Formats: sequence, C-alpha cells, structure tokens
Amino acid sequence: MRAFFIAIFLCFPTFLFAEEVDWDKLAVARRVVDKYGDTIPCIVMPPIFCGTPKFRNERQQRKYYAEYSRTVYNIKKVYPYVQIAKLKLAEMDAEFAKIKDPKAKKAYINMVEKEMFKEFEKPLKNLTMSQGRLLIKMLDRETGRTSYQIVKELKGGVSAFFWQSIALLFDSNLKAKFDANGQDMMLDQLIMMYESGLL
Repeated sequence: MRAFFIAIFLCFPTFLFAEEVDWDKLAVARRVVDKYGDTIPCIVMPPIFCGTPKFRNERQQRKYYAEYSRTVYNIKKVYPYVQIAKLKLAEMDAEFAKIKDPKAKKAYINMVEKEMFKEFEKPLKNLTMSQGRLLIKMLDRETGRTSYQIVKELKGGVSAFFWQSIALLFDSNLKAKFDANGQDMMLDQLIMMYESGLL
C-alpha cells in the first residue's frame, strides 16, 4: 500500500502541490491545428547549445578556437549589414507589389541603389574577403535567396552574370547557399548564439 502512494507521489506531484491555474486568464501564443478550430499552446524556446567538440590533438584544438574567434568577430562585423539588407529587401518587395509600371519599378530600384551606395559603399569596401563571403552566406540564410538571385531579380541576368564573374575572380560565389546542416553548422550555431545575446 505504501508503494502505491509513493508511486502516485512520484508520478503526479503537480496534483498534490501545484496551485490551481486559471487557464482562461493564462496568455500564451497558440496555433490552430485542424479544421474544427482546435488549438494548442505554442511557446518559443531559446536555442540550447551543449557539448564541446572532441580534438585529436592540441594543434587541432588551437586551430578550431582560432577559427571560432575569427568567425565570431566576423559575424559581429557583418550581421548588422545583413539585417539592414533583409529589411530593405522586404520593404522593396512590398513596394514592388504596388508598382505595376516597369519603368517606375526600374526608377525605384535605381533610387534605392543610389541611397544604399551612398550610405554603405565605404564601410562595405572595408570588409575583408572572408567577411564578404560570410555576408553572401548570411544573406541566403536570412532572406532565402542567394545574392545572385537578388541581383538577378533587381538588375537582370546580365548584371547578375557580371557580378558573379567579378566575385569568382576574388574567390567568392554569389550563388553560395547557407548549409545549416552541413558545412555551415558551426556558423549557424554561432549566429543563433549572437542573436540570443550569448556572444
């Protein structure tokens, strides 16, 4: 009999000690899950990072942490520009939905291009090659479009081809995609840590 009460205590402690919750007054995000309007609560959890990589030797460990600190520095340098570009693209997409005339659309693109060049040409010129490559990858991560696609949409295929050719000369690739489950896994985790204020 005592074992039964111990099992009840271990399995259902909330019934014994929890304060009664007024579910009607509890405010959480929710999502409709079916055609009948049933909902479930949705709570966004911050990312959790655990574990440390295993190294074969001290040299490999030093190399990893040197790359780690360099990548963190580059993320902090590039991230603000990526967020500005993301917002500007969203703003442009909203404007394009309103503009029907191709000439007006082209004039709008040219106006935005002049504004962006005036504001960002100098700081972007000061980025290193690795920071430039990171910018290209992060743009794909944040917008779901490669830099090549963005240039092609805004300036046309000829312009996209021209800038891709220039990028390739400098060992970059405007068609580079962000691979969060492959080669960019560490980068993705570092970006999430930076976004969470952990770096």
